[in-house]
Amino acid sequence: MKNFNIRTILIAPLDWGLGHATRCIPIIKALKNAGFNVIIACNAKQKSLLITECSDVRFIDLEGYNIQYTKRSWFFVLKIAFQIPTIITSVKKEKKWVEKIIEEEQIDLVISDNRYGLYSTKVPCVFITHQLTIKAPFKWLEELLQIINYSYINRFNQCWIPDKAGEDNLAGLLSHPKKMPSTTTRYIGLLNRFGGLENTTKKFDVCVLLSGPEPQRTILENILLKQLEKATNLKIFFVRGLPQTTEILKTSTAIEIVNHLKQKDLLETICSSEIIIARSGYTTVMELIALQKKSILIATPGQTEQEYLAKHLYQQQKCLSYSQNEFDIIDAINAAKNFDYKLSSIEKFNENRIVDLVNNLIDNF
Repeated sequence: MKNFNIRTILIAPLDWGLGHATRCIPIIKALKNAGFNVIIACNAKQKSLLITECSDVRFIDLEGYNIQYTKRSWFFVLKIAFQIPTIITSVKKEKKWVEKIIEEEQIDLVISDNRYGLYSTKVPCVFITHQLTIKAPFKWLEELLQIINYSYINRFNQCWIPDKAGEDNLAGLLSHPKKMPSTTTRYIGLLNRFGGLENTTKKFDVCVLLSGPEPQRTILENILLKQLEKATNLKIFFVRGLPQTTEILKTSTAIEIVNHLKQKDLLETICSSEIIIARSGYTTVMELIALQKKSILIATPGQTEQEYLAKHLYQQQKCLSYSQNEFDIIDAINAAKNFDYKLSSIEKFNENRIVDLVNNLIDNF
């Protein structure tokens, strides 16, 4: 029998890389600290990451959209287009699933990070996204994608945007389009699992943070490892972004390589590194900006969101950005040491505000 004094929240991140799961961590912890019962719906790979950071929560299996990437950037949009029928089928399946799980688990509120089918009329439902504009090669396609995007977002009671309102924002046109959804929107600040910047002494010249779906994660890993053979005078720490992998990668150079780090160890490593090399995924960007770290960003080839973010942040002097095909690690590191970074702090995530939003949604539903 349910204890009606304890409210149950279902949180479900998209499986497009691990960034959606990672950025849910501060929300999960805020709700747990406030006394909510939290259930996380995710796949095995996401669980292997979240279970190390989120204690006293229950996990239930929910398969993702299983988006397949391509090795060739020019084929990326076409590859995604071919998968649209599969994505639509997945959305319909998760819609049926959420209606069932709301009854079985007596859910009070659903928080969906970019999973379009997790809405219901039975309980209030929140959609988290920073992509109100989905970048595309053609303007007409961008406008069409926004119409489709909003048609789903507007089925939710609220849309939470992990950015700051106004001009001094992080995601630019992605999170600040000319036209907003008709559902209620809330800018919730940067989602950063690390909290404040730790005072640490420098240990590494460069920390590489790999992330994102295959095969592009492995392609970039191979490029960087080959180029790092020339960087014999640099102290390098290399995080592969593979929380499920136990295989130890060996190289001929004196590079410290790990498959994955727990949150505390990762924070210490980032803070003790002079320069960070990473993908320009939005979760990674939020964390590096919040920690005010000098970064070199490499967009996943063909992924328009990352390409836009890397260019946008470079124009703001918040990062250096390079294309994967033209990347030279020695030149990039030298450029970073002389680059005039503008790393002013942007509004951060506020635990109390999220708790208030959740309580108000439930109370006024």
